[in-house]
Amino acid sequence: MMDDADKTPGREMTIGEVARRSGVSVATLHFYESRGLISSWRTSGNQRRYPRGILRRIAVIKVAQRAGIPLAEIQQALSVLPPNSAPSAADWRRLSQLWRADLDARIQRLTQLRDQLSDCIGCGCLSLQDCPLRNPGDRLAEQGSGPQVWGGDGEY
Repeated sequence: MMDDADKTPGREMTIGEVARRSGVSVATLHFYESRGLISSWRTSGNQRRYPRGILRRIAVIKVAQRAGIPLAEIQQALSVLPPNSAPSAADWRRLSQLWRADLDARIQRLTQLRDQLSDCIGCGCLSLQDCPLRNPGDRLAEQGSGPQVWGGDGEY
């Protein structure tokens, strides 16, 4: 339930209010601030204060995290927005478009991995010569003999 103070436009919020309203802990808010995802200012009594628009910014961060977007990419995307304003619908469209190609690529890699798992589940060999999961296309042979680890992203 919203009290009368919550209805005042532009009212600043304490860290406890932001935590309660956003569903994230105070520690998470401190972490987000240390990473440049959100910002606050200090009162003369050295207490943090946040603009009301921070709630929408935190919601964007949480949605992006649920989609698997790394915090560094979230921070980079949010850095083009004014720090103390709520992202608009147009801002969200731009941000989500930035992340869409990466999400599509990850979905494709995971689908391919899932389909390859079906071929290997029963054998247990994980052959370094021809296993499509451990050494796709025998790319490790190019690195010479000896132990090699393939990370799956094209880098060794």
